[in-house]
Amino acid sequence: MHTPIDLTLNNGVTMPALGLGVYQSPPEETAAAVAEALRIGYRHVDTAAAYRNEREVGEGIRRSGVARDDVFIETKVWVSDYGYDRTLHAFDKATGKLGVDVLDLLILHQPAPTRFDTVIAAYRALETLLADGRVRAIGVSNFMPHHLDRLLAETEVVPAINQVELHPYFSQPDVQRADASHGITTQAWSPIGGITFYPGPWGDDRRSVMQDPTIGEIAAAHGVSAAQAMLRWHLQQGRSAIPKSVNPARIAANFDVFGFELSADELARIDALDTGVRGGPDPDTPRDAFFDLVIPEA
Repeated sequence: MHTPIDLTLNNGVTMPALGLGVYQSPPEETAAAVAEALRIGYRHVDTAAAYRNEREVGEGIRRSGVARDDVFIETKVWVSDYGYDRTLHAFDKATGKLGVDVLDLLILHQPAPTRFDTVIAAYRALETLLADGRVRAIGVSNFMPHHLDRLLAETEVVPAINQVELHPYFSQPDVQRADASHGITTQAWSPIGGITFYPGPWGDDRRSVMQDPTIGEIAAAHGVSAAQAMLRWHLQQGRSAIPKSVNPARIAANFDVFGFELSADELARIDALDTGVRGGPDPDTPRDAFFDLVIPEA
C-alpha cells in the first residue's frame, strides 16, 4: 500500500482525498464497515443526517481504536433542518449521534432551489459554527454553478467542498470548472458509477460504467480493477472521492489505488466517456417531500 493523497482545502485544512462513503449502508453493517476501513488505512468517512447511520459511524470510529483527531469526519445537514437556528441544532444532533464535539466538514445536502432563503440561513449557521471552531470546514452538496452564484452573493465564506454526482458517464465539467474558479474542491459521490448499476428509483434503462470497455482496457493495462482505475482518475485530477461499500474486500480494493498512475491519454479517454446524462435526482427539480423527512434527535 502506497502513501494516500491529501487535499488542502481553501481554508488550509487538509483532508484525505479518498474516503469511505456510507450512503445506503444499513446501520447494522455500518459500524463494522467503518472500523474495517480505518483498520485498512482510510482516515476519512462521509455520512449524512439523512442516511440515518451517523450513530453507527461514530461507533465504528471508536471501535477501530484510531484516535479521533486522526479521522476526518464529514456529514451533511438535511433540508428539513435548514434555517439558521434549525441548522445550529442540526449540528448538535449530528455531533450527539457521532459522539464528537467538533466536525471536520459539515455541508448542506441539497440546494433546495424553491426555498433558497432557508439555504442561505442554513449556510450562515455553518459560517457561525466555523467561526466558533465547532466545524473545521464547511461546504455544499449537489450545487450547480447557478446555485453557487446565488450562495456566494449572499454569504461570506466560500464553500470548501461541493459534493456532486461524478463518474465517467456523468463528469459535470461545468460544475468542476465553476468549483475550480472559486477555489472549491469537487468531491465525487458515486465515484465508481454505483448509480449506474445499483438498484434504485432511477429506472432500469441504465448501463453500468463498471462494464465500460474503455475503462476495462485501461484497468487491464495497469493490472487493476475498473473501480480502481476510476478512483485513480478522480485522484489524479484533484478530486475527492468517497466510494461506498460494506464488503471488506471491496473496501480494501478501493483504498489500494496509490501504487499506479494513469497517463494523460488514459485520463483523457476516461473524460471522453461523459454522456451528460445524470443518474441521480436533478438538483433543480422541486422536491417538497424532501422537507417531510424528520431527522431524529440525538
